[in-house]
Amino acid sequence: MPTFEEIAGFVSEKPLATAVIALLGLAGLALAFLVIRVAWKATAWLLARYVAPRPVEDVLTIMAASIATGVSAQGMWRFSQDVLGLDGPLRLLLFAFIEIAIITSAVRARRNMRENFSAGIDGIAVWALTCLTAVLSSMDARSLPEAVFRLAAPLVAAWLWERGMAIERHRIRGTGRINWRLTPDRALVRLGLAEVSDRTTSEVDAHRRLTRVALAAKRAKALREGGASDRKMRHALAKLDKAMDQAVEHTGLAVDPARQEALLAQIAALYNTSALIDADPRVPWEPEADHHPVPARPALPPALAELVNDEDEDVEVLDTTPQVVSTAERAAQIRAAREFWDRQIAKGIVPRTVDIAQEIGISLATAREYRALWKLEPQAHAIIEALYQQHGIVDTGAFPVLGADGRVLTKH
Repeated sequence: MPTFEEIAGFVSEKPLATAVIALLGLAGLALAFLVIRVAWKATAWLLARYVAPRPVEDVLTIMAASIATGVSAQGMWRFSQDVLGLDGPLRLLLFAFIEIAIITSAVRARRNMRENFSAGIDGIAVWALTCLTAVLSSMDARSLPEAVFRLAAPLVAAWLWERGMAIERHRIRGTGRINWRLTPDRALVRLGLAEVSDRTTSEVDAHRRLTRVALAAKRAKALREGGASDRKMRHALAKLDKAMDQAVEHTGLAVDPARQEALLAQIAALYNTSALIDADPRVPWEPEADHHPVPARPALPPALAELVNDEDEDVEVLDTTPQVVSTAERAAQIRAAREFWDRQIAKGIVPRTVDIAQEIGISLATAREYRALWKLEPQAHAIIEALYQQHGIVDTGAFPVLGADGRVLTKH
């Protein structure tokens, strides 16, 4: 570097050359300022146009994928010289053709995603070309760690691109790409190690203990009706008693009305499973093949027409609030309601909800639950069906079946 004295001597000896150099320096500084300003504005425009609207995770994904692609391109630079023997401008032009193909396929896949909601064949091409460049780069590695690193870099870039595509797909479609049938959650549920719902541990344990009581009661009832031996009955009753003791101890069955209702509902459902055989659930929008609408039906007697117009809610029921009773009292109510139901069915009458509630002294909700289950039994169903076929009466109350001559029919 010249000293100050040398510079001063040069200026004094050659003032014209010094002036020219100074002018060229000023022009160079001005040009550098303009270049820096244009570059700054271009960078700010690019940031505002392409970077600012994107989420932070997308920007980081692009940066990391670019770095990984650069590492892969550096491996292909060495591979093109050591293996292919390329040098000079030819090496500069040809070394990164696979990386350029990967970027092209990635851009096309993103466009397909926006237009067709799927990456298509270009998405597969990204992964295929990524694996190709990873293998080629690792083949020129000088050690095992370098080979592993060169294999990993392109795969990391492809994975980041795939995650970016998944986010874009979710934004466009509002859903994930696929719902796997085999997942850790489903496997744990299948093995019985996890629950489908968000029930607590105490709720799950209570449900299982109440189910054990209901199943034990059903088995004891089946053995008694089948005329089982005393030994089998003692064993069944002992099992029922043990399940009941555990339920009372661990679930608060004796003081919890909700648990009592759940147990009675399970028992009622298990005791009447045979009624499901005669159930006839029809699809409302698909008429029966042999269904022929009746143009006119016999007129109803005045007394029966008055019954048809009655609704359950119009009848005053004293017990309109949920009842809190003991298990023994509830069981007695069920037996009384069942005996009343059987007597009315034997007369050819299907009791209404309010009839059961007034006769037994239970709430409408409880009576409605019993009736909804018992009316599926064969005899009750036959009465309701006959009323509908002969008089078009929908099941809303206790109506006897009428014959063509107006007589009440009690046998079906």
